[in-house]
Order: sequence, then C-alpha cells, then structure tokens
Amino acid sequence: MGLSAHEAEDVVQDVFTIFLQKLDAFEGRSQLRTWLFGILHRKVMEHRRAASRYSRADPIDQVFEDRFDARGSWVRPPADLQRLLLSKEIHDVISLCMESLSPDQREAFVLREIEGLDTAEICKIMGLTITNFGVQMHRARAKLRECLERKGFSRKPAAFRKTCWKKGDDE
Repeated sequence: MGLSAHEAEDVVQDVFTIFLQKLDAFEGRSQLRTWLFGILHRKVMEHRRAASRYSRADPIDQVFEDRFDARGSWVRPPADLQRLLLSKEIHDVISLCMESLSPDQREAFVLREIEGLDTAEICKIMGLTITNFGVQMHRARAKLRECLERKGFSRKPAAFRKTCWKKGDDE
C-alpha cells in the first residue's frame, strides 16, 4: 500500500492493537478478514495523513544503524546479485510503475491482485461502490500497462505474467 517495510510494521502493530481492543465490538456482520482489512485501510490512511504533514529525511546514522551492528559487521549481508538480478529488475520496474498510481488505485490493485480479496470485500474496506472499484482497477491496470510498455515490457510477456497477473486475465 505504498509504505516502507518499517512503516508497514508500525501500521500492522497498530492494526492488531486496535483489533484486540475492539474484538468485543465485532458483530459478525462481515468476515473477520474484511473487518481486519477495514482497520488496516483506516490505519494506512491515518499514516498517510500524518506523513504528509512531516517531510522526513533518513539521516545517515539511521541507515548505518539499520545495516551494520555495533562491531561494524553487516546485520544482513547483501544477497548474491547474480541470483537475484532478473527478479530484482522486474520487482523494481513494477514498484516504480506502482508509484505512478494514486493511493486509492494502488490500494485497490494490491487488495485485488496481491491479497486476492473479492470485489465485495474490497468495496466494503475502501468504502467504494462496485462501479467506482471497477473504474479504479481499470485506471490502475491501464497506467501499469502503459508504464511497463514504456519500460520495454511488451504486452504481458510470459515471465512478467507469472509475477503480476493471474493466468487468463486479459485486461
């Protein structure tokens, strides 16, 4: 949903805190998963509002603390680039193209294509009508397709199709 790994961890912690606090209020009118994604959606929106108020710059000290331990050794050594080259290139291109989507388009796309939620659940989580959800998905897919084609990917090559789209999805 457009968050860094650290931000995502914070949001997930907040979601589970709210979940545990409000569990007694769950009435069972929806699936538990839908209710959780609703909490997640609201927490992500809160995080985006807060982040827009503050412009953050990563200080170099924090970068070093994250990557090296007190003795100067790698916390997690860099991965073998030969092995990860192809998957990293595809991931980078997809990530770059995902940044061009609006937050709502990105969230709708992630919930549908990555999380695999159905339309009714996504509409409930995001507070959208089915028609509006369809518009968000159409625009997201069109922008992603255009961006990927500009980056040199032809219309859904086999290697890319396996990583991003479900088999048989022609849109």
